[in-house]
Amino acid sequence: MRAEDGAVRADEAIGSPGGFGTGGSPADDLAADAFSSRCASRPALQHLTGKWGALTMVALRQAQEPRRFGEIRRRIDGISDRMLSQTLGQLERDGMVERTVRSSIPPHVDYALTPLGRRIAEPLEALIAAVEDALPAVLDAQDAYDRSNGE
Repeated sequence: MRAEDGAVRADEAIGSPGGFGTGGSPADDLAADAFSSRCASRPALQHLTGKWGALTMVALRQAQEPRRFGEIRRRIDGISDRMLSQTLGQLERDGMVERTVRSSIPPHVDYALTPLGRRIAEPLEALIAAVEDALPAVLDAQDAYDRSNGE
């Protein structure tokens, strides 16, 4: 049986007719395999590893306290309001970001990482640091590639 999004259920993934699903939430019955085109983890992985998702997660991690929309936008140079809004919504849906609306005039909205978001943001921050540390080697490799390919 397929989940609504086409993901493979755990009993299908192992080929047993009875499977081992818990009957709880739909996620309980899915086998996680990001290399499968039908894996339910793919959208969340895409949201997290895209340029804006990773930078948003790490910006919130580094802040160590809730941030307003404008503060996040100023931290992530080059992101548009529309893209930040879309990214925060995707990350909220994936359980990575919590959005808190405080009733005041004007309305005050804060964004913070959830416990799951904090767990996921840590290796993203390490990845960004590793790329920044290796930047001279990356630039040298790009330059050598461009020279050898006539670009």
